[in-house]
Amino acid sequence: MFLGLFVYRNYFFTFDSLKGESYLIPVSSPTMKYTANAYYMPYGGAAGGVKIWVDVTYHDENDKIQTVYYSEAKSGFSMSWNDEDILYIKNENSEVPNSSRSIMLEIGKEIYHEYGLACKSWLMKDEYEICYQYE
Repeated sequence: MFLGLFVYRNYFFTFDSLKGESYLIPVSSPTMKYTANAYYMPYGGAAGGVKIWVDVTYHDENDKIQTVYYSEAKSGFSMSWNDEDILYIKNENSEVPNSSRSIMLEIGKEIYHEYGLACKSWLMKDEYEICYQYE
């Protein structure tokens, strides 16, 4: 049974079960081709933490939504577009060295999952060209 759960969790992962609350005002790309929305979900009670993720809506593809970023939330989180297809996600705690989970992603080609589950998933392999994880 443990082996079955391990295989399912690691190779059949999707972002479909994410349910959270809106975190910031949505950020539109320069020509309004995309909109990035951040969401958060606390876990573990008083001693727990907060998960944060970013969904991008593709306005030229019938408002298709793709999760492009998933991580533990840090105290300094923001999003900005560096170009029409490049989203910069800042997620760091300036008081804690090596806490940065910040990344620049090319939308439609790159995604980030802190633990790498999206990178190993057989179900998600067609959704990106490059998958990053924290190391």
